[in-house]
Amino acid sequence: DWLLQRSDGVLVLVVRIILQTDDGAFIFMAYRGLRHGPADVMARVSRGEPVEPGSYYFRIAPIFGTAAPAYAWLNQLMAVGTGQRDSTGPVYQVHEVL
Repeated sequence: DWLLQRSDGVLVLVVRIILQTDDGAFIFMAYRGLRHGPADVMARVSRGEPVEPGSYYFRIAPIFGTAAPAYAWLNQLMAVGTGQRDSTGPVYQVHEVL
């Protein structure tokens, strides 16, 4: 992961990870994202405190790659996602752009 805290308070995320599915397939996921909000809310997020996801902006644009036939459809889509950060790390809702 690469994280850049800009002077305007926006956190820029550049992430590359390998996911493993329950059936053992591997999926490459890379995304760029932005996270920002009011200073007091972002301080609570940074401390891992529970924060209402709608009180700050957290968006990602992921792409996927896999050689697993069951998940090959991921290689052909564009996606966007919303995120929230809890005490264990980020949680995303990812949606295909139709």
